[in-house]
Amino acid sequence: MSATILTEESLVGTTGARPGAMGFLTDTTLCIGCKACEVACKQWNQLPMDNFGLTGFSYDNTGDLGASTWRHVAFVEQISDETGQRPTSLRAFQSNWLMMSDICKHCVQAGCLQACPTGAIIRTEYDTVVIQQEICNGCGYCVPACPFGVPELSISDHKVHKCTLCYDRLQDGLEPACAKSCPTDSIQFGPVDALMARARARVSTLQTRGVEGAYIYGDQAVGGTGGIEGLNAFFILTAPPEVYNLPSQPVLPQTKVLPGFTALAGAALAFGVAAILALREE
Repeated sequence: MSATILTEESLVGTTGARPGAMGFLTDTTLCIGCKACEVACKQWNQLPMDNFGLTGFSYDNTGDLGASTWRHVAFVEQISDETGQRPTSLRAFQSNWLMMSDICKHCVQAGCLQACPTGAIIRTEYDTVVIQQEICNGCGYCVPACPFGVPELSISDHKVHKCTLCYDRLQDGLEPACAKSCPTDSIQFGPVDALMARARARVSTLQTRGVEGAYIYGDQAVGGTGGIEGLNAFFILTAPPEVYNLPSQPVLPQTKVLPGFTALAGAALAFGVAAILALREE
């Protein structure tokens, strides 16, 4: 049997998700910015409140994901179009505001899990990534290992926190609090394979209706790159990833270790040779 060659086209809308993996599909075209998901997440997980003042960047008081903010609704105002002018007409499913409820991506190959020296970060039976607080020693190695900047070290208990995909609710047969509270079904929960099929159908529908820029962020072609092999929490976006503060082609930091070591060894060798030649000349 001949080997299957994976091309850019064949990878679109696919992930390396394990059998039985559960996750999120967040459709930004349905998000109305109500922040019900943020509130539900904080209530269920008993997380402290955020700053009541506005950040000054948008109608947003949380700003980003953090140790006490496991769901964050981003408000992105589109001030100008491609020509630099303020838009005067809108296309289907579009507005001057882009909204996205961000979350831990629960990567198929998670950099945070690979970097954890104590075994505090585990992969559950739902293929979600969870930090066991009773084992976490607050070393913070997982923080720079995440290409999405999700885990954060808390100053209150000196441990790292992030979304658990409501592991305790899943054990009781309940859907995560954020998905349960979303009034528009922008956040959808279920088996990753089924959600990915739904996402492909939704993108096709959007493109048919005139949203040619709609695409999936979190498959093996976009968002789940660089050894990550896809995201168990993925998104439907209508603008470049950077607009939503997401990396276009994220890479696991671990993949840069060998090239970095090789470069360092080469530089050391070059300096050594230079030193020997200099001593000989003297």
